[in-house]
Amino acid sequence: MSAVLSSKPTLGISACLLGNEVRYNGGHKQSQLCSKILGEHFEFIAVCPEVAIGLGVPREPIRLVGDPAAPRAVGTRQHERDLSAPLAAYGERMAGELQGICGYIFMQKSPSCGLERVKVYQDSGSPSAAGARGIYAAAFCARHPNLPVEEDGRLNDSVLRENFLSRVFAYAAWQTLLQEGLTRHRLLNFHSRYKYLLMATDPQHYHALGQLLGNLAEQPLQELAPRYFSELMAALKKCATRGTHSNVLQHLSGYFKRVLSADDKAELSQLIEQYRTGLVPLVVPLTLLKHHLRQHPNAYLAEQQYLQPHPENLSLRNAL
Repeated sequence: MSAVLSSKPTLGISACLLGNEVRYNGGHKQSQLCSKILGEHFEFIAVCPEVAIGLGVPREPIRLVGDPAAPRAVGTRQHERDLSAPLAAYGERMAGELQGICGYIFMQKSPSCGLERVKVYQDSGSPSAAGARGIYAAAFCARHPNLPVEEDGRLNDSVLRENFLSRVFAYAAWQTLLQEGLTRHRLLNFHSRYKYLLMATDPQHYHALGQLLGNLAEQPLQELAPRYFSELMAALKKCATRGTHSNVLQHLSGYFKRVLSADDKAELSQLIEQYRTGLVPLVVPLTLLKHHLRQHPNAYLAEQQYLQPHPENLSLRNAL
């Protein structure tokens, strides 16, 4: 089987999620998922932008105010204390320094680190209907539009968690490709390995990426590759469904139609249908497919990241 990267990818993370007592009240928001489970598979770089710009612990809380499209971060009591510029500047600074990370987990609802739906208060004292992104997170993400990012709370959703971590390992694989030296041949091989993962997340984008690489020899590689990677990460961000997974499983089963007995074919088809209708998790038909692949090796299939886009002992597909 194609192995995911042997070394641990590095993730940026809001420091409070690792149990660091950096919150305004002197506490933390330790995430067991991040600190215990994901900590076995990733290196973390913990960041608290509010402490980094000089705010103490404990401290006056801050909140977003004004226009949700361009909010400001101010003190909840000292409204004249505007921390927007320091937080944004620190976001840009860290975007430059954290070049080796393959993803970032942000603290939800935070006026500095929240990714979406952070409350933006109006003069009336009530939040606007539209939320915003935290000041630090907005500045950081603007500099890294392709980087997989997610909020801690959303990672409790099994589909979002599996999608995020699949993207993290794809991002890490791309960084390894760049370090080894980008060539047209390596780019085509990379795309080939992600064929079925793309088919599961965004079939239309998969075809578009294939067309993009169709005349690879006629295009400057250094211009095409960044465009390809941006579109790849956008496609992988779309969550696969039982329907798209089932379609991929059927495609994969087609590679065994000449080597399996009628009973084996029927069993595999039945498990795919049971997965599609929600009777069994994704790991069930996948396990059988991998069994048949071991019995009937196929070099092309063995390279497909779809079969194992993240470490198996994370058990991410047991809940899909």
